[in-house]
Amino acid sequence: MPALIDSHNHFDDASFDLDRDDAFRRARASGVSAQIVAAVSARLWPKLKTVAARYPGTYAAYGLHPAYLAEHRPEHLDRLSDWLARERPVAVGECGLDYYLPDLDPDVQADYFTGQLRLARRHNLPAIIHARHAVDQVIKFLRRFPGVRGVVHSFSGSEEQALRLLDLGILLSFGGPLTYPRATRLRGLIRELPLDGFMLETDAPDQPPSDHRGARNEPAFLPEILSCVAELRQTDPTEIAAATTANARRLFGLPDEPPASPH
Repeated sequence: MPALIDSHNHFDDASFDLDRDDAFRRARASGVSAQIVAAVSARLWPKLKTVAARYPGTYAAYGLHPAYLAEHRPEHLDRLSDWLARERPVAVGECGLDYYLPDLDPDVQADYFTGQLRLARRHNLPAIIHARHAVDQVIKFLRRFPGVRGVVHSFSGSEEQALRLLDLGILLSFGGPLTYPRATRLRGLIRELPLDGFMLETDAPDQPPSDHRGARNEPAFLPEILSCVAELRQTDPTEIAAATTANARRLFGLPDEPPASPH
């Protein structure tokens, strides 16, 4: 089985502080060779940097998540530019729009989202995009930044929206929600997408697969997402693993060989 890449999680989250070493070992034992860890606020960038440095194959992405709008300040965009230039992460993000949570001003969200798309273009980095109840709006803003590449993580939109994003050069990623039988539209979509158009993710510690409902999610559960996708597409899991890993390596500029685990 090819090595798997968890294309989106929050392994720096406090829920892993007591057992992060064990969780990392479990992920490696399950075949997860690399993880893309997306930031949520400027306050947590230093911790994410420390986590990524400690665990081989763990790659940082720095950004300003729309759900943490109350923490963000305009000067954080300038600080982010400095971090991108100095640290050379694999992506900008997590950025985007969230029209589901109340009290998140859409105009202020748009300012931070477009600011980060501008930085992604300036620093030649992909963008990791959050688009909850806001896929059409995300597409609208992406069209203002032609050539910016990236991924809409935990995609939950329609097939038509998916194809529009793929046409813009934006990949999609899928995780735990796909494993729930009631997610009929999502499960139908994954059957139709081209293999070079999507990646696998956990979004740990959030969005656990159906077999872990109510529990903390973790990168070691990624093979369950793989099995679900392979079953839905009636395809050999090895083929799905090889394609999605290649997609992640290509988008994020990752090495072909996974780094060795620490002894």
